[in-house]
Amino acid sequence: MSAGRSPPSAAHAIGGDQRAAADRLTAERRSQITEAAGELFGRRGYHAATIRDIALRVGVSPGLIYNYVQDKEELLLLVLDSLLDAYASRIPAALAGLRDPIARFAAALDTYCRIVAERPEATLLAYQESRSLRRPLREHIKRREIETNALIAACIRDGIAQGLFRPVDAELTAYRVVMMAHGWALKTWRLAGRMTIDDYIADSLDMLLGALLTPLGARRRAEAPP
Repeated sequence: MSAGRSPPSAAHAIGGDQRAAADRLTAERRSQITEAAGELFGRRGYHAATIRDIALRVGVSPGLIYNYVQDKEELLLLVLDSLLDAYASRIPAALAGLRDPIARFAAALDTYCRIVAERPEATLLAYQESRSLRRPLREHIKRREIETNALIAACIRDGIAQGLFRPVDAELTAYRVVMMAHGWALKTWRLAGRMTIDDYIADSLDMLLGALLTPLGARRRAEAPP
């Protein structure tokens, strides 16, 4: 091997590091664009907000946006997917290490509600603008929603199996949990002036468990450490 030439393995490593750095920068920029799009779509409406508005919010040229997305519809999809990504990653993380079904249900509800509180614009967009997506993309969002709700339904089924929850329809009950969580985003204008998100979660949990718990479940909850 001639002097001054890097061994193939070193050159490969350098190239890999450069690609990894480029991938990170691309992911960061895409995340910035998605966050700005979610904010502007939520504030101005999907149809009123333009690519130019989003570019100005991020601090880049409108043409640069198209290096990361094909069009505004893809941006809407990214906003909705990013919200579903949060549910899909953070709910399992919150459940990790918890064995008691009541504690798992409470953790799932808490996490879902906090994501809604952090991302109210994206939550509202899911209600208001998902119809603006082409049918295959709407079906993609629906499938992901079902997968997310299944995380909550699994906690409910565990509670039923252990005699702690009444034998309810787990999927239907999971949707009721989700609708209650979404209520914070839908009615923030009123609720935020009356209570904190902590208060809202605690009140929602009491209401849901009051309807779900069997006598054995109620005793288990009462005996649990605070």
